Amino acid sequence: MNYLAHSLRVLDDPARCVGACLPDMLSAIDRRCRLRERNVRPLLIDPDPFTRDVMTGVLMHLDDDAWFHAGEPFLTTSARLTRAIRRELPTDDSHRVGFLGHILVEIFLDRWLIERDATLLPRLHRSLDSIDPNKLETLVNRAATKPTERLAPMYRRMVSERFLDDYPHDEPLLRRINGVLKRVTLPQLEPRFALLLGQWHREFVVPVATTLLPPDVANGVTSGSSDVSQEPPREIGA
Repeated sequence: MNYLAHSLRVLDDPARCVGACLPDMLSAIDRRCRLRERNVRPLLIDPDPFTRDVMTGVLMHLDDDAWFHAGEPFLTTSARLTRAIRRELPTDDSHRVGFLGHILVEIFLDRWLIERDATLLPRLHRSLDSIDPNKLETLVNRAATKPTERLAPMYRRMVSERFLDDYPHDEPLLRRINGVLKRVTLPQLEPRFALLLGQWHREFVVPVATTLLPPDVANGVTSGSSDVSQEPPREIGA
């Protein structure tokens, strides 16, 4: 799962929404700075409502990731996509093929959600725009495995870039993916992969997209309601 899929339940609740996005943000901003359940859970009873709500969103993310990555729909879809990528990169002996087979499932799931409901991204942006980055960094440093000074300045840049807007468009999406590959020191993809991204999205993820979402979220999406964020979350840690 990626930013939008993680935050669907809480799109209109800024603190919980940013919490649901935080683990992925930190992996892009400062990979040493991690949020672990054992450090996050005690803050659920903090006197400060902002702290409680952000950490509730973080735990929602961690819980959903555990469900998602262990589930048959993700494992099967990732394996099929990895085989398709391997056919295009038969001599690649790095771990790029497996890495792409993993992250593209998550990215394509967000793409499917964006294409299905044009109201979702504006709601996500409104919530993230309303967060004070300095206050968020101070809170993260209370719970993180290692403190960071990069979150506040990079948060402003990340949110203003509106990078999720590129997901439905093959060439801009390829640039985003190449940016990720560069960040993790893997070779970038050639321009010809732009067309393949759209093809793989339609072939591998669109037919099974609802099975890749937690059941409560999938029910909200398939009901046709744009108010997915009102669906009750599964119990954190269940």
